Amino acid sequence: MNINSIEVSVVIPCLNEEETIGICLKKIQEVFSKDSIRGEIIVVDNGSTDKSAQIAQDGGARVIPEPIKGYGAAYLKGLAEAQGKYIIMADADNTYDFYDIPKFLNLLKDGYEFVIGNRFKGKIHKKAMPFLNRYVGNPVLSGLCKLFFKTKLSDFHCGMRGFTQEALKKMHLKCPGMEFATEMVMVALQEKLKTKEIPIEYYERKGESKLNPLSDGWRHLKFMLLFAPSWLYTVPGLSFTGLGLAILLILAKGPLFFLGHTWDIHMVVFASLSSIFGYQLLNLGVYAKTFALKNQYIKEDKITLFFKNHFKLEAGLILGLLLLLLGIGLNIFIILEWLNKSFGALYRTRESILAMTFMILGLQTIFSSFFISLLNMER
Repeated sequence: MNINSIEVSVVIPCLNEEETIGICLKKIQEVFSKDSIRGEIIVVDNGSTDKSAQIAQDGGARVIPEPIKGYGAAYLKGLAEAQGKYIIMADADNTYDFYDIPKFLNLLKDGYEFVIGNRFKGKIHKKAMPFLNRYVGNPVLSGLCKLFFKTKLSDFHCGMRGFTQEALKKMHLKCPGMEFATEMVMVALQEKLKTKEIPIEYYERKGESKLNPLSDGWRHLKFMLLFAPSWLYTVPGLSFTGLGLAILLILAKGPLFFLGHTWDIHMVVFASLSSIFGYQLLNLGVYAKTFALKNQYIKEDKITLFFKNHFKLEAGLILGLLLLLLGIGLNIFIILEWLNKSFGALYRTRESILAMTFMILGLQTIFSSFFISLLNMER
């Protein structure tokens, strides 16, 4: 077939799927024939030790070996070889129904750039998905993705997807492991591709599953957090800093009776630690976002755009100096009072802690400003 005439590329990663790969290819060929689709099938052999590769070749697929193990590595290899205007991807274990290909193609032809299936809005057959994956893993991870990336998509890890060749070029996918599935959706959202989610059926697989729920789940979560610095750093940072400073200022005048308890010096120490820890998280968040923006891992939002346009090294140094001088001023006040008492007993512990906290925050601000300026520096 002439490469230029290929309309659809179906890409399938394969690792020891001799029981099902033939069934998958048969379904795809039937769809191509029934709908007069000019298509190609690419099966990426990820180191199979059974007859998967031979069965795929006999079934009309172009078999491409990929010695580097990994879900993402296999897909990256196959997608790089795909020549079709539209690309469909799904697993070789027959859990996804390749008879659904026309549903994806119709939406792509209607102008959508990225189409993903939703197993929960469709039908999950008995024994198709383990209990923990169905009721804990997938809902939690998809819920976090919805929260982090402000999307209505609700089955982030559905493996059956369709997208245009142009969309693939925009995504610049890189992850070689299971987190490839999350990366693809995240980048599609960041690039603001026109996206659609459609209900599909999910069937019980044959053969041994390649998934490890705990390690694969952690890899997905880790990847999401690394690409959501606002939720990893800024939100907890603001919470700890705001709570700590509020408690410090409230208790600066003396103990407080609240909720049936007297809150005193121990709460002041806790508030100081909370303020310092939270402020450190805020600084790390700024570092992370600056680095991610600089290397185009994330897109600019209103907050980062405002910070980028208004932050100057001098402004950071002035803010840090003001905080530092505030702390030094409080310490001078305490020292003068101590001198007036002829170096006698002095009970200014809470004020000393407050002063120390402001001094630390000031020094953090000063040196963080230099580091942020370094990150933003153009060569």
